[in-house]
Amino acid sequence: MNISSIVVKTKKEHIESVVNAVRNSNFCEYHLNDEKGRIIVTVEGKGVEEEINKLKQIQQLPHVISAEMMYAYSEDELNTERDKLERTDNIPEWLNDENVKAEDIKYKGDLKKRF
Repeated sequence: MNISSIVVKTKKEHIESVVNAVRNSNFCEYHLNDEKGRIIVTVEGKGVEEEINKLKQIQQLPHVISAEMMYAYSEDELNTERDKLERTDNIPEWLNDENVKAEDIKYKGDLKKRF
């Protein structure tokens, strides 16, 4: 299952009609909008292709200037990364220490370069 957020842009005078079109659609879920014409929606799909098709449907709605994916979550990717973590012994012991306080952790930049 994939979930992606999309920022839809329209002119101020068309916010209400675009929000109504999104709410009445069966391919995305409305969350919020601002007075400048930005509307936040999410789409779900079994894969990226289904999400892209839904994005294209949003882009075709009347008065939509643009609609672009901003954030994506893929359950398969999460599970792949969890599996990698479980198979590695490069994880510092202090990450599993319940006595470590967050304020005592010293961040030294990009963790990807450390491991």
